[in-house]
Amino acid sequence: MEERILVVDDEKDISDILQFNLENEGYIVDVATSGEEALNKITDVHHLIILDVMMGGMSGFKMAETLRKADNYVPIIFLTAKNSENDILTGFSLGGDDYIAKPFSVKEVLARVRALLKRSSLIKMPADTKWSYKGLSIDIPANRVTIDNNEISLTKKEFEILSLLAQASPNVLTRSEILGSVWGDNEFVLDRTVDVHITRLRKKLGEYANIIVNRSGFGYFLNIDTKSES
Repeated sequence: MEERILVVDDEKDISDILQFNLENEGYIVDVATSGEEALNKITDVHHLIILDVMMGGMSGFKMAETLRKADNYVPIIFLTAKNSENDILTGFSLGGDDYIAKPFSVKEVLARVRALLKRSSLIKMPADTKWSYKGLSIDIPANRVTIDNNEISLTKKEFEILSLLAQASPNVLTRSEILGSVWGDNEFVLDRTVDVHITRLRKKLGEYANIIVNRSGFGYFLNIDTKSES
């Protein structure tokens, strides 16, 4: 089935550029010029939204919040000139999955789209969920991992790998799938990079290191009974 993307931006030049390049990649693309129009267009056949934050009327943040409150977990890439740390954190807290600052590279947008669509095809649960196992808690929207209520310090890549494994659990993810989701289309990143990051991640997990299991010849999976908390 062809993947369908909804582009939401009130700047016609930008939406035209995105539509042209995405369609060249084989995606089906719908376009909306406002959050209100997008909410009327969005259906369960859409696989991804590229959403501008600063629009007249309903903002992209407000639209994302509206979707999540309605239990719609379609992946969202925010596209905006607002790229301060607080803005980025706000976007993720509202259920955004990725964030691209304007002006953007079309190549980067396409790489992020491919990676996010790949990730969304692997995961079992929405991204604004918490996973817990005994004393270990993985809080996806807060980008936070705790052991016995004590936060452990993870790099961005370590957290993305751990959260991806949690979301995909109990599926086994190959190194290529992890690379594609976490690093996108970076051709200079090798499969060995995944092993190095997981080795470091296991050390930081301490007594929970063994929940990350390597299935020889296949890849990695998280060996826990996960449960979601709203």
